[in-house]
Amino acid sequence: MSASAVHSLWTMAADPVDKIGAPKIEYGQLSPTLIVIGAAVVGVLIEAFVPRKSRYYIQLFVSVVALAAAFAAVVGLAARGFGTTKAQIAAMGAIAVDGPALFLQGTILLAGLVAVFTFAERRLDPVAHGNRVDSFVAQAGSVPGSEGEQAATKAGFTTTEVFPLALFAIGGMLVFPAANDLLTLFIALEVFSLPLYLLCALARRKRLMSQEAAVKYFLLGAFASAFTLFGIALLYGYAGSVSYATIANVVEGKVTTVDPALADTMGNDALLLIGVAMVVMGLLFKVGAVPFHMWTPDVYQGAPTPVTGFMAAATKVAAFGALLRLLYVVLPGLRWDWRPVMWGIAIITMLGGAIVAITQTDIKRLLAYSSIAHAGFILAGVIATTPDGVSSVLFYLAAYSFVTIGAFAVVTLVRDAGGEATHLSKWAGLGRRSPLVAAVFAVFLLAFAGIPLTSGFTGKFAVFKAAAEGGAGALVVVGVLSSAIAAFFYIRVIVLMFFSEPKADGPTVAVPSPLTMTAIGVGVAVTLVLGVAPQYFLDLAGQAGVFVR
Repeated sequence: MSASAVHSLWTMAADPVDKIGAPKIEYGQLSPTLIVIGAAVVGVLIEAFVPRKSRYYIQLFVSVVALAAAFAAVVGLAARGFGTTKAQIAAMGAIAVDGPALFLQGTILLAGLVAVFTFAERRLDPVAHGNRVDSFVAQAGSVPGSEGEQAATKAGFTTTEVFPLALFAIGGMLVFPAANDLLTLFIALEVFSLPLYLLCALARRKRLMSQEAAVKYFLLGAFASAFTLFGIALLYGYAGSVSYATIANVVEGKVTTVDPALADTMGNDALLLIGVAMVVMGLLFKVGAVPFHMWTPDVYQGAPTPVTGFMAAATKVAAFGALLRLLYVVLPGLRWDWRPVMWGIAIITMLGGAIVAITQTDIKRLLAYSSIAHAGFILAGVIATTPDGVSSVLFYLAAYSFVTIGAFAVVTLVRDAGGEATHLSKWAGLGRRSPLVAAVFAVFLLAFAGIPLTSGFTGKFAVFKAAAEGGAGALVVVGVLSSAIAAFFYIRVIVLMFFSEPKADGPTVAVPSPLTMTAIGVGVAVTLVLGVAPQYFLDLAGQAGVFVR
């Protein structure tokens, strides 16, 4: 065949009619995510090119500035009406810019900013070899207890990679609740999961336990991701599209044109039900709902405490945001199918988390089971299937995330010779030894228990009210019972701190730097403000509670 013939074939094949158009990206509306991911990339370059001595300060500066700028961008978008009147689908249909997305992104960014302060804390451990040390291992790649690790510790190395890892995780979390098609959802899931698997393995003390936690989280997370991906494939077979709007239209029978290649499978209910079950399973794993909660206590206990606080707060916000969007935007036509299942999951999650928490002797495991119970309370709001349901869940997530980070920040302060003293027996008499720290922790525990004048009470009241109005009264009764069971073990810890004799060899309370003080201070402030004067924030969540379709 001659060259000219080949050329003419080639020009025929590349017919201008089928040109792939350039994607139209609304950079302004995606700016919060782009700022965070951009800063994460800069963080990787800092690790490569900046001398080791200066990295910590530069990484901290870049992270804080990026998260603050991204939050300012979210506020700017909301002020310009993208949360209400101008809500729209951006990035060629991949990302929704609407009230719930902006509210959750703002919450994730603020929680991430407070968490980064706890990551940067370097005054809690005694100075080692003339260097201040943080909660993270000196050299992540060295075998625990090896000569390499000892040499790295002696040289005063610090793992500053935790800052770009946290930024990548936050970047993925920003996309997750705003994703408007299933592929974007899956990519966001992986983008925020992978850095978290790494962060869990980086504890300075109890290295083996930390690595075990990371492996458990990674293996179970990989299973959950596989379920999610398989569910996405089945939903694509059902609807012929991964776009939320198209799937919703097929579910509701509004589709007129059918691609002949998909005519056989399109509208097959078996594909729909199994696909939905698998995708929701993946999201419930991230939320930590029973029976997909088995990773939670081990990972929370083994991971470095600043990472546990970050993960417990921000991951829940992102995962519940994605779950809400999936159930309210894609599957309102399937409500009668998914509500009974969610009822069951919410009930066993509330009761399971509260009952098992009573038996715990480690403060981090206790908070882990408490977070499982809270996932059940939030699911009660999801089940309401009303606009009030959405706004009550948004409010609860915002209130819960700051209490959680604050509580885990307090846990980092109580220390003995082996690092953090997390066994409950060590906390006996803490109120007499360090009244302020014990009082602050008591405030957080009362908020978790949902005692009036704390953010926990307002959040629970909003969620239960929405559930009752949405016809889930029985669920509210179970929720109140679970709250009563949960209040028992929270108050037990308060009694232990204030009404027990301190032991002679008990732990000391480290004096933190202003970074951890800020994290704890923000937690206390949010807890009290949302408890005493929540109306402005309830209104804000109410305005933000409408999804764009």
